[in-house]
Amino acid sequence: MAKEVYYRRMVREDIPWVVSIEQESFATPWTAEVFEHEMTGNEYANYVVAVYDEEVIGHCGMWIILDECHITNVAVRLHMRGKGIGEQLMREAIALCKKMDVRVMTLEVRMTNVIAQSLYRKLGFKDGGIRKNYYTDNHEDGLVMWVEFK
Repeated sequence: MAKEVYYRRMVREDIPWVVSIEQESFATPWTAEVFEHEMTGNEYANYVVAVYDEEVIGHCGMWIILDECHITNVAVRLHMRGKGIGEQLMREAIALCKKMDVRVMTLEVRMTNVIAQSLYRKLGFKDGGIRKNYYTDNHEDGLVMWVEFK
């Protein structure tokens, strides 16, 4: 029987997996301490993970405040990219937001990350503006994108 990817809410035991994915994915990855705080001290934090063969292979973090959601991070293990996992993580986040009566979702993405921008546009996100020097590692601008739910 073929193994399938499934999606669920993140739990504290997932932190080591998620930190490893962050280190593979970002120039300035979030630390275990940051995720520990997100899981235990940030009432607005919500995380979804993708699991395959008992391994967390992706995550999507968001802060939901009243009727707005800010996506904080989305990442998938290098060897699992290109299989639609990032898209499904975003779809799971969107479904959670709709259940919680969120009306708008926003995120920032590197100007050079055209693959992610394409995915977000496919999901209905629109360009909203540019945050100059947003990324601290190389001062790259961040493209603000947003989607409004009806």
